[in-house]
Amino acid sequence: MILQPSALLCLSSLWGVIVQAASPRNKKPSQGQFPVTQNVTVVEGGTINLTCRVDQNDNTSLQWSNPAQQTLYFDDKKALRDNRIELVRASWHELSISISDVSLSDEGQYTCSLFTMPVKTSKAYLMVLGVPENPHISGFTSPVMEGDTIQLTCKSSGSKPAADIRWFKNDQEITDVQKIQQQDSNGKTFTVTSSLVFQGDRKDDGAVIRCRVDHESLTSTPQIAKQVLEIHYTPTVRILPSTPLPQEGQPLILICESKGKPLPEPVLWTKDGGELPDPERMTVNGRELTISFLNKTDNGTYRCEATNSIGQSSAEYVLIINDPNALPGPVATDHALIGGVVAVVVFVTLCSIILIGRYLARHKGTYLTNEAKGAEDAPDADTAIINAEGSQVNAEEKKEYFI
Repeated sequence: MILQPSALLCLSSLWGVIVQAASPRNKKPSQGQFPVTQNVTVVEGGTINLTCRVDQNDNTSLQWSNPAQQTLYFDDKKALRDNRIELVRASWHELSISISDVSLSDEGQYTCSLFTMPVKTSKAYLMVLGVPENPHISGFTSPVMEGDTIQLTCKSSGSKPAADIRWFKNDQEITDVQKIQQQDSNGKTFTVTSSLVFQGDRKDDGAVIRCRVDHESLTSTPQIAKQVLEIHYTPTVRILPSTPLPQEGQPLILICESKGKPLPEPVLWTKDGGELPDPERMTVNGRELTISFLNKTDNGTYRCEATNSIGQSSAEYVLIINDPNALPGPVATDHALIGGVVAVVVFVTLCSIILIGRYLARHKGTYLTNEAKGAEDAPDADTAIINAEGSQVNAEEKKEYFI
């Protein structure tokens, strides 16, 4: 038999009157007779305990009622037929019940009543968290061409309160996103949508985009949706020689390293804008060009061209063959050093000669001649010399300059 709420209220009131009548008239209720409860939070689908305690109780009954004011338990007596509600403990100081498989409709204010005169109550609010649904990423159509705009949308419903959505590219969080939340038709839960917009780039090929839903109901691990990017792009090409100094008579391998999505295959080798001139010595194996025996006629520009469905690209390598009979690097370096020393010595010698000449030019030599003043009056040469020697101090000297 299911008791109607009105009948339960009448029964509760009648029980309170009986209790008061059975008590001595001169007994006053204790000032410590107050029920104590606590607010509780539970995840939808979980189990929760509601506990009401009274420190001092003179055998007065306790009662739990739901937000609709339906009595759940009156002392140890179950009043509402609901298999999810069970008695945990019933005494004069405590009344505890449990509710399993909690739903969003169970949320609200529960009341513990202590049937004194007047009746004393304590409220406990039960909050039920709505668990968000697994997120889903939409908007990606594989493959995407490099440079195209990519717009991804992540959506999750059923959260209460509204969940938070975060985006990650590999391990790097993306913050430039748009978020929208809408209340669901039940008026309790929310649907959260987040959008991410970016340009497709070849460096993002193979990157993992993650949409993560964070919510207080997810105590262990967050809910995650993943999308692996596939970006198609034109090839990039470079040529790698097997040796940096090709020599006549030696083999040479040129490797055409090409990257692209889709992978370019095969590659095309040309020399000086035409076909390879000597197929017997020049063989192509995949991306490798092998010249078995180099000679001077192999000098020129070699070109590797890679093509895929997006486009094509190429790289060039200029081959200059070195003479194996030429002096090795260290010997040639020694000869150059000796030649430099000789040039310095010659230069220093020439500079010394020039400096000596200029020194002699600046230091003048002088001597007296028979053309000194008054010599023309002498009757003979001997007398002129004697006159010149005698008047050397006072006579005006005639100087001749020499170099």
